[in-house]
Amino acid sequence: MELSVILSQIENENDEEIERILHEYNTENCRTFSFDKKEEDARIRLCRALLGVLGRVAPPRCQSTCLETLRILSRDKRVLGPVSTREGILTLAGLARVGRDAPRGTGGEEQEQEQDEEDEEEEERVVVEALKCLCNVVFNSTQAQQVGAEVQLAQGLCASLQAAGAGAAPHEVGLFSLRLLFLLSALRSDVRALLRKEPRVLALLTDVLERALDVHWAGPYEVAPPDPQAPPIPSQENERAMEALKALFNITLSDSSDESLTGQDAERQLRLLVAIMRHLLLLRTHTEEKTEEAHSHAINLLSNIPSSCLDVLIDVPTQPGPEEYGGKNLAVIQVLLDFMEKRVDRGSNYKEGLTPVLSLLAESSRYHREIRRYIKARVLPPLKDVSSRPEIGTTIRNKLVRLMTHVDMGVKQSAAEFLFVLCKESVDNLVKYTGYGSAAGLLLSRGLLAGGRGETQYSDDEDSDTDEYKEAKPYINPITGHVEEPGANPMEEMTEEQKEYEAQKLVNMIDQLSRQQLIKPMGVRKDGTLAPLEETVRALRCADHSSDSDSD
Repeated sequence: MELSVILSQIENENDEEIERILHEYNTENCRTFSFDKKEEDARIRLCRALLGVLGRVAPPRCQSTCLETLRILSRDKRVLGPVSTREGILTLAGLARVGRDAPRGTGGEEQEQEQDEEDEEEEERVVVEALKCLCNVVFNSTQAQQVGAEVQLAQGLCASLQAAGAGAAPHEVGLFSLRLLFLLSALRSDVRALLRKEPRVLALLTDVLERALDVHWAGPYEVAPPDPQAPPIPSQENERAMEALKALFNITLSDSSDESLTGQDAERQLRLLVAIMRHLLLLRTHTEEKTEEAHSHAINLLSNIPSSCLDVLIDVPTQPGPEEYGGKNLAVIQVLLDFMEKRVDRGSNYKEGLTPVLSLLAESSRYHREIRRYIKARVLPPLKDVSSRPEIGTTIRNKLVRLMTHVDMGVKQSAAEFLFVLCKESVDNLVKYTGYGSAAGLLLSRGLLAGGRGETQYSDDEDSDTDEYKEAKPYINPITGHVEEPGANPMEEMTEEQKEYEAQKLVNMIDQLSRQQLIKPMGVRKDGTLAPLEETVRALRCADHSSDSDSD
């Protein structure tokens, strides 16, 4: 349909004809995501004309159809100028009832005015379409993001959700309100900072999760266990919970310059969130894919929460665990381990899919002894067979050691840090389980190439080696971490002159590469950090000279 025809009809201000012709356009373009650049000016004029219709009094059906057209147009970043203004954003926010009570679609509260069911549904459709437009415009326009921050759109969303009873708003109204809140908090650091300072925001989003997940409290920070016979989380409730989790992730994201999530009230709210995340990790949704997505969002949020609050994951008084782990319930830790191994086995998207769960397991193990002991028993059990290299095999240890040499620095560091914590940050223990070659990257970054321990203090419980390991230990190559088959010595049949020739040849090759700056020979300082070889040799000579001058 020609845009000029639509524009001429809008100018006539006949609401019924506007609705008819826009409905036709929407039907033709509902799946259009790329637009003809030649019609760019016409689409800009259409956006401006639609805002004019929305700014005056028009029937709800006409408003919702105009908003649907505007939503389709807002997929094109180049035409958002008129919509990204203060006037445009405020017009859409007013139609979305941001900052006010959302219309009731399914609730039981009385309306100020009696409306029949059809009008009520049309009112709700206007709100939903306006929210969808705002989501598109904010996502595609930095100017709209700036205006949204200036008019406090995020705070208005929280107010309207609060007024509607958080999780009690009609499904799509609540869903797109939460999605818009997520986008604003993701794209604007100043919005994140303001939301972090609002104590009601955490409580509001926690309430959304409680309603969506049907949470029943059994104690201060303990959710009653899910009924094994209960049906999975319904699709709509799961969608709202995911959007709330994404917004919570942004708001709880660590920022060293912002201390607003400290204090007793904030800690209490964070502990409630940990308890709900524990409950979510033990639930299932209507599909396996959606269950994994829910668990992924829960893990991302938990990775933002201070380690001191993570004891809630295992401290479940009414569901005690084995005495071996102090009676702590570690069922959710096993869920996290299973999730981690599944992501490792998938072999793709390690950075976003795997590193959060590795970080969470490492931090919780660092500060909670029972968690560390439980995970170590499953990831790094006592060594018996050391005939194969640590990275070869199908155990979770083999898989993680392989990741220690991954090309992505973040993935490599996360896997190494996790294993290092399980080894109580002992260099000797880490090398025992992974080999020096795999561990070298972490040890270099931590300044531990010469051995020693990290800075964290751990309990005094000691690991006991198996008899098989003790027997094989003298024959283990510390670089590769396994017992190697004895090979032929290439220098065995050489004369002393040949050995000297080969040694000199190697020295010359290293010298040539060093002069061309292709390699830089390094040595290890006493503190375990690397330094140019000349520096370490000079230090040794100074030490020798000092000891000679002190001798009698």
